[in-house]
Order: sequence, then C-alpha cells, then structure tokens
Amino acid sequence: MKPRRTLLTTVAALAASAGLVFASAPAGGASPGSASLQAPERVAAPPEVPDEYPMAHLRQLQSAADANGGTRAHGRPGYRASVDYVAGKLNAAGFQVTVQPFTHNGAAGWNVIADWPHGDPNQIVFLGAHLDSVTAGPGINDNASGSGAILETALTAARVGLRPTKRLRFGWWGAEELGLIGSRYYANRLPSAERSRIKSYVNFDMVGARNTTTWGVYNDNASMRSMFEAYFRSKGIGTRPINIAGRSDHASFAAIGVPVSGIASGSDPCYHQRCDNLSNVGANVEGRSTNAAIHAAWTLAGEGGGTKPFHDASITRVR
Repeated sequence: MKPRRTLLTTVAALAASAGLVFASAPAGGASPGSASLQAPERVAAPPEVPDEYPMAHLRQLQSAADANGGTRAHGRPGYRASVDYVAGKLNAAGFQVTVQPFTHNGAAGWNVIADWPHGDPNQIVFLGAHLDSVTAGPGINDNASGSGAILETALTAARVGLRPTKRLRFGWWGAEELGLIGSRYYANRLPSAERSRIKSYVNFDMVGARNTTTWGVYNDNASMRSMFEAYFRSKGIGTRPINIAGRSDHASFAAIGVPVSGIASGSDPCYHQRCDNLSNVGANVEGRSTNAAIHAAWTLAGEGGGTKPFHDASITRVR
C-alpha cells in the first residue's frame, strides 16, 4: 500500500510541475519543516570550480593504476577499476548511466555513457574523453586529465541542479589507445534517428600537461572554436588552432556527421611513458581545462529552468 502523502509533499509536487522549487531555509531562519516557494534562481555565468575538484579524480585514477600493475589499459584490471569509479560517481549524482561492454583483441572493454536527465532529449550536447591508458603507464595526462575534467563537469551540473535547454550527455571511451575502438563501437551502433539528435560533440584528450600557457583549440568547427577562444581570452590566456584529425575520439562522431570540437593542453614530455603520472599534470592546468569544459557545457546546452546558486562553502563531497 502506498504511504499517505503529506500536505507539504503534495504542495512540493505541484510546485515542481509549475516550474517552482523550494528554497532551503537559511541558518537561523525559518523553523524546520517550513518552506517558501520561489522561482528557480538563474546564474549569469557558469560556475568555476577549484583545481582540487578535478585533481581528486586524477588521484583516484592514479590509485587504480597503482593497485593494478601501474596501468589502466584496455583489458587490464586497472581499466575496470577506472570504469567502476567513474560510473559510481555518476550514479550517486543522479545520472542515467550505461556501462556499454565490447570486446577487442579478445579482451573485455567498456564505455561509460551518462545522461543528465533534464533538457530536450532531441537536442544532445555530448562531452567525451577516453578513459584508458597505454600499457606502459597510468596515463594521467593521457587521459585521466580529460576524463577527470568531464567527470567534474557532470558532477557540477548535478551539484547546482542545472536545468539546461538541451540534454547533456557524457562519454568515457575504452580502447582509444588501440585505435578509437570504444567510441567507434558506440557511434557506429547509433540508429540514424539517434545520431541526428546529437547536435555537438566536444572532446577532451590530454588537457592537464604541466606548464601549459597556451591551449590548443580544435579547428573542426568555427562556432565552437570561437566559443573556446572567447573563454580563454576572457581569462587572459592564449590559444592556438590545432588539427587533431583522426587521432582522438571526436573523429568517431565526425564520421557520423556530428559537429565536433575540443581542447588540448601543451606538450607532454611523458607522452605514452611510465612517467605519465600525477607529477606530469599541473593542477592549475587541469583546473582551467575543467572550467573550460564547464563553460562549454553551459554554453552549448543553454540554461533553461535555472540552477541553484553555487557556493563553495555549502558543498559536501565524498572523496
């Protein structure tokens, strides 16, 4: 038998259907159980998160490698541990999460796909990054940096209660280092109707290299390139156009007709080597790339029903 709904629950449901939210009572304000109705607050600009937030994810992915032979490569236990970490965070934050299995070279691999269940499902803004490393090392710049940046973007959307006009989708791809295997597996199996719903795909591959002062911006799409250039310019940071061509997962989406873009940090002295560990990443670089990803998500998806205000002091996070 269903429990009897309280008056407050009923009012809250009616308020939600009308596009209203309950505001939490401030400390020392109204007594527990009381509430007031207000329209959702809107923010003038996307929030910016501290460098520590995405770096916490990179530390977890480093730990996944350390506990599993020093690598997070396709088919290795460190990769499965990485998948479990990302999927667990997203599930806890209220995303609709799919762990998509595939097989390559006789070994199991997985993609993680997460939808923020708000916004128009016929207009999808997709942010993606590959989650695997090479076998030689833990792959923290390549590509825990991109994976952590979009994971923190997703968690920020959940934290502030983002209600975008378009649907936000995030993807973490397996076996990229073996030839874009995971992203191609996902993209090539999309029905044509589903492909047409994806309005943009933005890629984050190697975005945390230490000592970066100028960011690379993919030159595939003029509009999204201008968006990123304007963001970095507003921070007093230079950019350069780059042509990644078919060397990262955005190519799997370009091949099915989706407009693509992305960013990358500076040169990586530990590219595909054992020394691509936490010391190979600059926290300030990772933080800036993460905030650029947040800016892209907010800008491309649009702000529909508003968000809750973002206050660092009010955030409770389990690490």
